[in-house]
Amino acid sequence: MTTASSSIALESLPTALNLVGSLAAGLVIGLERGWRDRELNDGGRVAGLRTFALAGLFGGLLASLLPEFGAWPILAGIIGVSILLAVSYRQASASSGNLSITTALTLLLTIVLGAIAARGAVALALACAVIVAVLLNLKPTLHRWLRLIEHRELTAALQLMVLSVVILPNLPDAGFGPYQALNPYKLWWAVVLIAGLSLAGHLAMRVTGPRRGMLWTGILGGLASSTATTLALSRYARLNPAVSGVAVSGALAACGVMFLRMAVLVALVQPALLPAMGVPLILSGVTLLVLGLWHWRRLSQASGDQAIEPMVPTFDLGAALGFGAYLAVMAVLAPAARQWLGSGGVYALASLSGLADVDAIVISLARLHGDGGLPLVTTIAAICLATLANMVSKGAMAWITGGKAMGGPVVKGYAVGMAVGVGAAAAMLALGA
Repeated sequence: MTTASSSIALESLPTALNLVGSLAAGLVIGLERGWRDRELNDGGRVAGLRTFALAGLFGGLLASLLPEFGAWPILAGIIGVSILLAVSYRQASASSGNLSITTALTLLLTIVLGAIAARGAVALALACAVIVAVLLNLKPTLHRWLRLIEHRELTAALQLMVLSVVILPNLPDAGFGPYQALNPYKLWWAVVLIAGLSLAGHLAMRVTGPRRGMLWTGILGGLASSTATTLALSRYARLNPAVSGVAVSGALAACGVMFLRMAVLVALVQPALLPAMGVPLILSGVTLLVLGLWHWRRLSQASGDQAIEPMVPTFDLGAALGFGAYLAVMAVLAPAARQWLGSGGVYALASLSGLADVDAIVISLARLHGDGGLPLVTTIAAICLATLANMVSKGAMAWITGGKAMGGPVVKGYAVGMAVGVGAAAAMLALGA
């Protein structure tokens, strides 16, 4: 008898531990609900700490009946509790005027989490219980955020989700058209990028203030695409000339991050190029970042505490589609230039590709050099041409789109950054010689 009892106890131990998990899940959620309604008299709340703990255990016990009775006990239990909650809700809402059904839905969710824990997924049930408790506790914060969101910002976010979540995953990631150069997935990704940067820049200015927001938009946007960031900032400056100065700091910072990103790409794709190109790229990037920060600080000190509230769009579909069309044209012209220009096609390709973006051409040239298909001097010269073309393109974009007030300082800053890089490259060649 003792041996049989011990065997039954050992077999029941996992079930008992799972039920403890069910109880714990209810306690976690009940702790938050009970604390929030702690000032109410006993019996004045629909459910508190004990009720949620019992609900979790109730769900666990119902789940333990699955092997013998199937899902019917759980279904009956949820329906029964739902009827009780409906009656309680009607009376509570009539007496207090509170129409919230959060506690009722949370109680039903607690029963489900208790059932999940009883089926062996204790960690999952507890993790979900913690997330539920956190969401419930964040009610004041979430409601405050909702009050701060404007209708145009909500519309922009929903449109961006349609572009990125609904349309983008369903586009083919393959080449079409002339030279198989038109990739719908990559082109649409550029559209999503420019739209996302516009929204991110708007939100950054809402949270941190327009000056600091534009600077951080440039720094963070440069990690993805300095060209797209420059376009977004230029449009900000065009819509409200008062932000031209701070938009310059963002554009310079974005270009500085581009140089640092190029150095990382070279180090990852073809480390052999790093000794020749690493120092010039890093120095140019740091110089432009310092110029951007200096420009921002100088403007902030000059204008004091005067607030700037630029009326900038949260999302501009036309600009995003235009940027995608620009990339599509460059994607077709690049292989055409290689075919038309023969041996000089590498330089032409680098210059054309650099007009829109430098990442693709840097990776291609670095890999081609690593395979022995391109000499070191030709590789460095082609990358320099791509970089120069990219900066000329962004400078023209800033001048034409953002106006002279933005284009002038941006072009001057670019010139200083390039001069530092060329000087560093010349010094390294002299030392190498």
